[in-house]
Amino acid sequence: MASSLEIGLRSVFAVLGCLMLATLIYTISIDDLPFRKDLLTPWMVATLVDFYINVVPLAAWILYKEPKWITAIPWIILLVCFGSITTCAYILMQLLKVPSEENLQDPMYYVLLRPPGKDDTQQKRNHSFVVTLRILFIILGCLMLGTLVYTLLTDGSPFRKELLTPWMIATLVDFYINVVALSVWVYYKESSWISAMIWIILLISFGRKCVCLWSSYGETAYGDK
Repeated sequence: MASSLEIGLRSVFAVLGCLMLATLIYTISIDDLPFRKDLLTPWMVATLVDFYINVVPLAAWILYKEPKWITAIPWIILLVCFGSITTCAYILMQLLKVPSEENLQDPMYYVLLRPPGKDDTQQKRNHSFVVTLRILFIILGCLMLGTLVYTLLTDGSPFRKELLTPWMIATLVDFYINVVALSVWVYYKESSWISAMIWIILLISFGRKCVCLWSSYGETAYGDK
């Protein structure tokens, strides 16, 4: 029988996935397809950079979770194309696969983490994967910081009504649904709820710069608690 935590997470991500799908359909119906040059304002470009940096830790998680790269690649392609709809679908799939004995212990361990390999070769691969990700997240954090500073200097503050086009709003909805998934990840991994809440507030306020910082500091997000 599923635990209350598992049922709650299933409900949250099912609702969020439906919300993003409805947002996407509604935005296409009122503002046509997004593949138009006139939509690429400086702040829309900066938001897209932030969004796709956001996709990187989620793609790394999928690559880590899947037993073979050939099963991970289609999910990553869907993640790049459909954003948080794919995130919610993948998390729901993982929740539905939780074995019954995990419900009595820690379903989040099964959903978020892959049990460590039993042999030294697997452990060495995991270590190399972690080191590579730390370097990648540091680079991506610097890229996002540079993008933010450049856009502020060249286009001013983002808090302007004219920037809130239908596709900008849809992108922000997509962005923050992925933030919810990452916030669950952060809350599970942190040793105390106080440190988790600090990181989540920073994540909501400053986006991918904080994800990159959190993912690269100290104990990796892909290791055990």
